[in-house]
Amino acid sequence: MKKSSLWFKVIPFLLGLALIVSGCGTAASSTTKQPSAKASTPVKIGVLPIEDNLPFYVAEKDGLFAKEGVQVQLVSFSSAVERDTALQAGQIDGEVADLVAVALLKKIGTDVKIATIGLGATPQEGRFAILSSPKSNIRDLQGLKGATLGISENSIIDYVSDQMLKDKSVQLSDVKKMSIPKMPVRLDMLLSDQINAACLPDPLASLAQAKGAHLIADDTYRNISQTVLLFRTKSIQDNPEGIKAAVRVYGLAGQALSSHPEQYRRLFLEKAQVPAAIQQSYKTPTFSKLQLPTPEEIDSVMKWMEDKKLIPQAYSYNDLVDKNLVPKE
Repeated sequence: MKKSSLWFKVIPFLLGLALIVSGCGTAASSTTKQPSAKASTPVKIGVLPIEDNLPFYVAEKDGLFAKEGVQVQLVSFSSAVERDTALQAGQIDGEVADLVAVALLKKIGTDVKIATIGLGATPQEGRFAILSSPKSNIRDLQGLKGATLGISENSIIDYVSDQMLKDKSVQLSDVKKMSIPKMPVRLDMLLSDQINAACLPDPLASLAQAKGAHLIADDTYRNISQTVLLFRTKSIQDNPEGIKAAVRVYGLAGQALSSHPEQYRRLFLEKAQVPAAIQQSYKTPTFSKLQLPTPEEIDSVMKWMEDKKLIPQAYSYNDLVDKNLVPKE
């Protein structure tokens, strides 16, 4: 899932302090082959059970880290809050998150840089969807006037919901947003008709449809948001060759996955924790070649955050992006 990723992409908006959390993550794996001298410092990547991280697991399975001469340690977390706290404390070097998360991390003093898009280089990569409850008669976005829409406030889900509503000329003030940060809870409230509609990322959106929710809009008609692979600026400064190698491997593994999805199908279902009810029908994600988000994509998110007073002022493209981490063609 992009944008989101994803189910666990609850933006840790209130993490104003860089708490030092010992033992909040467990090392999933590391390569054993001796790396080259240029990339001898291990790169620690925080991962969640979402599809955006799948290239790292493909790289681990295929031994790509060792082939590229880099030590990478995948550190597993159960929530974005734990993962981002570890990033702030310097316990991990990087993670896959979204543009709202990047700006919020910088706001609270953790300087990070975007290395590449994860999912979302094209509208078809990953999906956010607004769905109405099984018992609802709402079938389009205009039908949300006066209705309750479950979201995660001040998050990428909030941003995507606003963009889809605006694209269909729906006044945001006409929709009653309800913040339900935990996505499984939001899904349950939707399916039990406790809320009229909800915005969910895949695979939860697909699960909701399979259980009777009505799809009223999704973001596959234009590119609204992306997940991004980001790193602490200090980690980039301290270990530039290691970070570049980790980014390179992410891209190689993403292309291998896209070229041979069935080869990694079982790995995907396991690592992304795809619900059993849709495992047969839910497609393995594909990843575009490494590339950075466009200035327009970043500016749109920054303006939205500034308008909502989530940041004191918009960050510039160069504030958020490191153009030197994606390999040159």
